[in-house]
Amino acid sequence: MAATRPRLKEHYLKNVIPALVKEFGYRNPMAVPKLDKVSVNIGLGEATQNPKLMDGAVNELGAIAGQRPVITKARKSIAAFKLREGMSIGSMVTLRGDRMYEFLDRLFNVALPRVRDFRGVSNKSFDGRGNFTLGLRDQLIFPEIDYNKVEKVKGMNISITTTAKTDAEALALLKNMGMPFRQ
Repeated sequence: MAATRPRLKEHYLKNVIPALVKEFGYRNPMAVPKLDKVSVNIGLGEATQNPKLMDGAVNELGAIAGQRPVITKARKSIAAFKLREGMSIGSMVTLRGDRMYEFLDRLFNVALPRVRDFRGVSNKSFDGRGNFTLGLRDQLIFPEIDYNKVEKVKGMNISITTTAKTDAEALALLKNMGMPFRQ
């Protein structure tokens, strides 16, 4: 049985590549920018006082991403934060390939429209090299999270890495992919 491609990947191949070739005049279809990876990170500084919070963050991030996350550890000790080297302070997951396209499809079409008073994503969050970072205040906007099982609302950072050389190319790529930017 042949595996089907994710909906967003199919959209990229059929619609986005021709649109970007027309807009930027690429001579080679391999020069068209594409998505490289998506990193989702939850930072939990409160886990130094309550280590049980880390289990919930890992389980929720695993449910959202569809892949088991890695627990991030502190690199240095900071006395003011009661933090010792090696303590668990967050979790992250890096998505590539089909999982990345599935996650972005759910983010663009299901999760972001569920944000209260959502007017679009700011187009000023590019880093100058064609990568985009988005911060979310809570994980409850994802349908995979059961509201009753959440002990603490946790925010997350989502970084979308592209092969685009400039921010303008990356903006055009993400706009054509369906990311809801502000007008």
